[in-house]
Amino acid sequence: MTDGPRQRSSTAGSAKDGDKESGGGGVALKKEIGLVSACGIIVGNIIGSGIFVSPKGVMENASSVGVALIVWIVTGVITAIGALCYAELGVTIPKSGGDYSYVKDIFGGLAGFLRLWIAVLVIYPTNQAVIALTFSNYVLQPLFPTCFPPENGLRLLAAVCLLLLTWVNCSSVRWATRVQDIFTAGKLLALALIIIMGIVQICKGEYYWLEPANAFEPFQDYDVGLIALAFLQGSFAYGGWNFLNYVTEELVDPYVNLPRAIFISIPLVTFVYVFANIAYVTAMSPPELLASNAVAVTFGEKLLGVMSWIMPISVALSTFGGVNGSLFTSSRLFFAGAREGHLPSLLAMIHVKRCTPIPALLFTCLSTLLMLCTSDMYTLINYVGFINYLFYGVTVAGQIVLRFKQPNIHRPIKVSLIWPVIYLIFWAFLLIFSLYSEPVVCGIGLAIMLTGVPVYFLGVYWDNKPQCFDAFVGKFAYRGQLFSVRVIRQQDNKSIQEISALKLPQLIICIKKIFFCITSFLKCHV
Repeated sequence: MTDGPRQRSSTAGSAKDGDKESGGGGVALKKEIGLVSACGIIVGNIIGSGIFVSPKGVMENASSVGVALIVWIVTGVITAIGALCYAELGVTIPKSGGDYSYVKDIFGGLAGFLRLWIAVLVIYPTNQAVIALTFSNYVLQPLFPTCFPPENGLRLLAAVCLLLLTWVNCSSVRWATRVQDIFTAGKLLALALIIIMGIVQICKGEYYWLEPANAFEPFQDYDVGLIALAFLQGSFAYGGWNFLNYVTEELVDPYVNLPRAIFISIPLVTFVYVFANIAYVTAMSPPELLASNAVAVTFGEKLLGVMSWIMPISVALSTFGGVNGSLFTSSRLFFAGAREGHLPSLLAMIHVKRCTPIPALLFTCLSTLLMLCTSDMYTLINYVGFINYLFYGVTVAGQIVLRFKQPNIHRPIKVSLIWPVIYLIFWAFLLIFSLYSEPVVCGIGLAIMLTGVPVYFLGVYWDNKPQCFDAFVGKFAYRGQLFSVRVIRQQDNKSIQEISALKLPQLIICIKKIFFCITSFLKCHV
């Protein structure tokens, strides 16, 4: 293990070893993410369980099918504009860490730290915990057809999912991106099935709710406030569009592949979202859609008959890929923060052979496992959702500020300033409405963020810390290095050899045994 940016000495290897791996300049994150994997990261992080489970949030507030579809299209266009702005920032400031790195470089250390603080403290651990719980719910539901799965069982399987994917991400960037590619392809195939079934329905004449006269017939009175909420719901459904910027340093030819991946992925997701919602209303009326807690599952039950099991499995696979993508990108954010001195230096260390940020991965896994033990995850998400969206706007505003502060800096991509202005107008509309409609929730979110101010001044800004504090941090980093190296050595000596020695039938038997143990435990605790 070595401290990537500072090239410190290490128990796991030397700087010379690192040069062999990275081609000079010490150990660094390897450029192993090509265009296909880059698209997989964006698409895989945007498309989680939402499009399968609850498009009703947009429909309920839009008040009609036609307005709901317009909301999906407009939010897709706004997302593309935001991604275009991030593309310019990503190639102008080619660092991993995404909006944290951009905000820090443009507005200073405190602003960047607050972005990092809220992400470390709440955003990533809670989001990953919720996605993992959604995965376990859809996996276990067939075992409990007449009741809900036990809560302890859901948390156990979610923890297994997190530990497995953390192991994959620690082992190899290539393994992690292959998992992401496979599961992204799986969720796109599932959505393609939904879209095709919708087209079949239209060919059969089942398009009553798509005819203009019926599409804009409100099932409740139109209200500007509700429509604003619909746009807010739609914007959250597109969340994750900026995650590729967190791994810029691992992109092959980032000046080319970063914008290309954005230009491919965002239109693709917008197309899938719009046409999946069109497909839903060919099989369900608005009241039926609003009454369903899992729209895709209800859709499958109506149209797929005995093959309806495909939909819950698709949701499970989609969320599994979502957990993998979130672990991959969040660990890079924590790595970038540690590299800048905003988090303990241990998190900036990279394994000398695997070139993966193992301490950062273990940290994000541990924080997510701790969040699984709490009962207030969803409340926390409500509190900090406003803050997360706030920093999107701050980052895009930073693009305009950077144009004036450093007009001559090299910009491989330079977009017209009209695009960030459009994005900021839309962003300000949603932000003001959020403050107006939920001032207490937004206020608590701001208070949580501001707890990072004293932490910044005590932990980062204060240079002359007591010697005992520095000694403790150094010893902590050293012990962390030893632990990470031992974990990987044991994995090398046992796990990989055992797995590679297994033939396919034996591997299937092992998986069946593990699944049998989990289900036996669950049934004993019902």
